[in-house]
Amino acid sequence: MIETFQRALPNGTTLSCRASGTPGRPLMVFLHGFPEGAFIWDELLAHFAQPAHGGYRCVAPNLRGFEASSAPAEVSAYRAHLLLQDIQQLVATESADGTIATLVAHDWGGAFGWGYANAFGAQVGRLVIINSPHPGTFARELRDSPAQREASAYMNFLARPDAEALLAEDDFRRLWPFFEGMKAGADGFGWLTEPLKDQYRALWGHGLTGGCNLYRVTPLKPAMPGHAAPDIAIPSRERLTVDVPALVLWAMDDAALLPGLLDSLDDYVKDLTIHKVPGATHWIIHERPAFVAAEIEAFQNRP
Repeated sequence: MIETFQRALPNGTTLSCRASGTPGRPLMVFLHGFPEGAFIWDELLAHFAQPAHGGYRCVAPNLRGFEASSAPAEVSAYRAHLLLQDIQQLVATESADGTIATLVAHDWGGAFGWGYANAFGAQVGRLVIINSPHPGTFARELRDSPAQREASAYMNFLARPDAEALLAEDDFRRLWPFFEGMKAGADGFGWLTEPLKDQYRALWGHGLTGGCNLYRVTPLKPAMPGHAAPDIAIPSRERLTVDVPALVLWAMDDAALLPGLLDSLDDYVKDLTIHKVPGATHWIIHERPAFVAAEIEAFQNRP
C-alpha cells in the first residue's frame, strides 16, 4: 500500500512524498527525473517494502518544483546543493542515524543521486543509477561528442523563458513525444496507457516551472543554435568521485543519453557495476519495472 504525506523540512522546503513499508526499517530512497514525479516508483516502493524483498522503508519524494512540493520561482533555488539539502533533511526524518541503505535514482534524480553519494557517501550503503549521466562523463561528452551535443539539444528548449507555457499548451502536446519518441521492443510505448496519462496530467497540472528551472540552472548543456559552444569545464575531481558501491542500469535505446556516457565511468566510481539493457529506452522504469526491481534486489543481495 502506498501512503502519501507532506514533509516540512528545517530549510523551509516542503516535499510531497510517496512511501511504503514500516517506519524505522532500513531506508530506501527513490529520486525521479523530468517530466516525471514520485509516482513512477510505486511498484518498486510496494515491492521492496515486502518482507520477502527486504522489508525496507521506501520513500520517494517529489523533488522541489514538482507536484505539491515547494516550487520557488527563482532559478537559483534549484542549484544542486539545495536539492541535496532537501534530500538529506528528508532522510533525517525517516532514518534515526541519517543513513540510506539504498539510493535509487533516474534522470535528473540521478544527477542528485551522484551528488549525494559524493557529498554524503558515508551515509549511503548502495547507489543505483538508472539512465542518468555522471557529471564528469556528461561534461566530457558535451565537450567532445557532437552526437551527444545533438542528443542533448532539447535542453535548450526546456531552458527557454516560455518553456513551461509552451509545454502546457493543448493538453501538454509537446510533452507526450518525450515518451512516444522512444519506442522499445515490439510493444513500442504501449505502457503509456490513458490512466497513466491522467496521472501525468495531474502531475503537470501543478506546474512545470520547477522542472524547467533545472535546465535553466545547469551549466551542463550544449550551445544554443547559432551560438559558440560554451566553455564546459569538468568539475574538480573531489566533487565527482563516489566510493559507494554503485550499480548503473543503462537502457541502450535511450535517444537522449548515449552509451558514450559510460566510457571511463570507473575513473570516478571505485566499486562499479554496469548492466547494459538492450531493447529498453530512457523510460525503462515504466517499460520493465519487474526487471528493474530484480536487478536492484540482486545488487543489494550481493556480498
